[in-house]
Amino acid sequence: MRKQVDLLNGPIFPTLTGLALPIMATSLVQMAYNLTDMAWVGRVGSPAVAAVGSAGMYTWLSQGVMMLPKMGGQIKVAHSLGEGRKEEAVRYAQGSLQLGILFAVLFSVTALSLCRPLISFFGLNDPNTVESAVIYMKITCGMILFSYLNGIFTGLFTAKGDSRTPFLANVLGLGANMILDPLLIFGIGPFARMEAAGAAIATVTAQVIVTAVFLVKAVRDQEFLGNVRIWEVVPVSYMKTMVGLGLPSAIQNLIYAGISMVLTRFVAVWGDAAVAVQRVGSQIESISWMTADGFAASINSFAGQNFGGKRYDRVQKGYFVAAACMFVWGTFCSFLLIFGAQPIFRLFIQETDVIPMGVQYLTVLGLSQMFMCIESMTVGALSGIGKTFLSSIISISLTSARVPLAFLLQRTPLGLNGVWWALSLTSVAKGIIFFIVYLKVLKNLTQQGETN
Repeated sequence: MRKQVDLLNGPIFPTLTGLALPIMATSLVQMAYNLTDMAWVGRVGSPAVAAVGSAGMYTWLSQGVMMLPKMGGQIKVAHSLGEGRKEEAVRYAQGSLQLGILFAVLFSVTALSLCRPLISFFGLNDPNTVESAVIYMKITCGMILFSYLNGIFTGLFTAKGDSRTPFLANVLGLGANMILDPLLIFGIGPFARMEAAGAAIATVTAQVIVTAVFLVKAVRDQEFLGNVRIWEVVPVSYMKTMVGLGLPSAIQNLIYAGISMVLTRFVAVWGDAAVAVQRVGSQIESISWMTADGFAASINSFAGQNFGGKRYDRVQKGYFVAAACMFVWGTFCSFLLIFGAQPIFRLFIQETDVIPMGVQYLTVLGLSQMFMCIESMTVGALSGIGKTFLSSIISISLTSARVPLAFLLQRTPLGLNGVWWALSLTSVAKGIIFFIVYLKVLKNLTQQGETN
């Protein structure tokens, strides 16, 4: 069976889904990764969930930094391969990895130096919860290099049409995580009970395994990644191009994470249990948005190669196929979260006073899942044709509206639910606006193709 999908030829639906399904499966594996951690940590209690959740915000923030080399490298590798310039693609891959390593080191040093004041931002009440959060952050952010390499390698393999290798790597990592979580969290057998620290060690170990798989596969890829020489200097012009394309996405993700951190600060006013609900709820909700992100990576590479090859008709058709798939998936996720809220949430937290809060979170957020899927997929499509700045402007503007909206709604009779409604309403707005904007972009692209 061929590992690489030809994105420039063949029927649109089989081509796009042939690339998308392994990516979506990889996203589901990554989701299972996070849910496994949360399921085991939830057995310790909501304070441990609050600790992991607050510290985990900084690992999420770190992913915004990683988006710059990942997105810039993925877009230009896809364009170069679409144009038939393999040597150019190799140089962009080298530059992407070099930037990723540099940013990972800088982020780790910063996080380790400032972890305690950074955790204090959330205003957690229990000193033990705060200490657990500090330890979790030191381990996961201190070893963030492997997470960065995994994200960049995923983008590079996907850009050349190989989505099976990231799937294989993440499945092996998930297996390791599932085995290590209970051993290290609860201290089974010869292992000491480490709770939140155990979850962090299990996660980092799994990430190291994923990186090892990527390195083995990259060395064996003699057509593309096997030719990458990480120690060779990449021309400044290549770096500038990648930074120009990746920076808007990085800023977008950093602002998005920052806004979520501010909202978590709002939530913390309602107690550490409310923070635990937000953390668990967002992980459950990831069944839709991580899958949508996987499809977004697929349409990104598909649009990127066909845009580079000036196949604008395939760019247009590919988007509508992707939109139809995300409409179906998002609608399914909405029904799942709304009608299965209570039994799903009980899988992670069993405390009777916390469950009703979790059910309310999932019900409110369930209303916006289809729109959120359309948004995520469209961001990938826009980025694939180089429209990262436009995508970021729309996303940053509407996501920023969550802060004042949540501030106002939580002071109404809605209370804590007002924060959840701020998240859901802005997701609906973003989904609608992104769809309309991309239709306009497609119209201009089609006219450009007809002119040429």
